[in-house]
Amino acid sequence: MRWWKLLGLAGVAGVAATGVVIARAERKRRAYTPDEIRERLHARIANPAANPDHGE
Repeated sequence: MRWWKLLGLAGVAGVAATGVVIARAERKRRAYTPDEIRERLHARIANPAANPDHGE
């Protein structure tokens, strides 16, 4: 049963690490002003070759 404990601790550590990554990304995303977001979106639309997710 000892390996179950290790597996559980690894799972808890993975969930905690994922939460940290998500919180950090959210903090970075919220740091933009509305004008900066608008400028970035306009630049992305103006240059579709730089956006690999575009699908066309």
